[in-house]
Amino acid sequence: MSEPLTNPGLPEFRPHPGYTLTPPRDPRPIVIVGAGGIVRDAHLPAYAKAGFPVASIVDRRPEPARALADRYGIAQAFSDVAEAIAAAPADAVFDLALPPEAHVEVLELLPDGAPVLIQKPLGNHLPDGVRTREVCRRKGLVAAVNTQLRFAPYVAAARELIASGAIGELYDMEIRVCVQTPWEMFPYVLDLDRLEINMHSVHYLDLIRSFLGDPTGVSAVTVRHPRKTHANSRSDIALQYGGRPVRAVVSTNHDHVFGPRYQDSFIKWEGTGGAVRAQMGLLLDYPTGGRDVLEYALADEPEAGWRPLPFTGSWFPDAFIGSMGVLHRYLEGSVDSLPTSVEDVFRTMAVVEAAYRSAESGGEPPPYDA
Repeated sequence: MSEPLTNPGLPEFRPHPGYTLTPPRDPRPIVIVGAGGIVRDAHLPAYAKAGFPVASIVDRRPEPARALADRYGIAQAFSDVAEAIAAAPADAVFDLALPPEAHVEVLELLPDGAPVLIQKPLGNHLPDGVRTREVCRRKGLVAAVNTQLRFAPYVAAARELIASGAIGELYDMEIRVCVQTPWEMFPYVLDLDRLEINMHSVHYLDLIRSFLGDPTGVSAVTVRHPRKTHANSRSDIALQYGGRPVRAVVSTNHDHVFGPRYQDSFIKWEGTGGAVRAQMGLLLDYPTGGRDVLEYALADEPEAGWRPLPFTGSWFPDAFIGSMGVLHRYLEGSVDSLPTSVEDVFRTMAVVEAAYRSAESGGEPPPYDA
């Protein structure tokens, strides 16, 4: 099924062992900081499905914290973060499901050396990420970032197939999203000066990095809707990889209000020997979601066409099992490095910053007067 690899040193052929969905041997108790919609819809369903123990949940609004604690059989609910941290088990893993502007304050309260999973993005602007990274370094925190799309079941299955050499060397990676996104479900983002890239396309830029490594250049356009007051909601981003002949692009349109017929939500990998395509059903009719589909085609078997590639689970909630699980696996020593560390994901934030700077530059003026 696979062809001989012309360049086995390329990153897509040697993925980090933490990207497999192997569960940790002995999960530690989790203290969740935040009781918003992402905790309700993803974190807690994921941890319940995986059997990860949750020791407590804290939110400055006591009602949602208590409601979630009752629903999931969590022993303790708090309204004071410092109190929850003081009551945490000695081996607790802290799960910060907070807006980025709240990260530093809570990180400063954690015990030095504590393990923590931080919600993406690391900040609304690059200096925010620098401050988050500085706190993690100074306190010696074992800090990971919840870049959970890396662990979506269809991504994991595609990664395994690609690493096997089945579709050869990647020369194209495209992510296309054309949907109607209900930003009003997340009111706090409506006042941000940066919206689409740092709150949404960050997932895709991070995913591309996890396959192809760090880009050497970024070009982008990102714009707002002329009749809406929130910030940018449509983007095109192209990543360059030095002399490597690979096209890596992200194209998003969150303003497609014209029904489902021409909506798109997919990741596509093309290689010298074949291709893989994943439909991300979650974004189709969000938050209800549509169907996830994963297919592959091989260049030397054209008569077979596109065939299903088996996988189990979806982005929500299963990918959240992977992002928390890999931190546990690193803590127990079953993987020797942390692929989602703050140090690594800060580099995704640098790509986000480059995209905004590129968009603000206005592009290269055409030489009309030559």
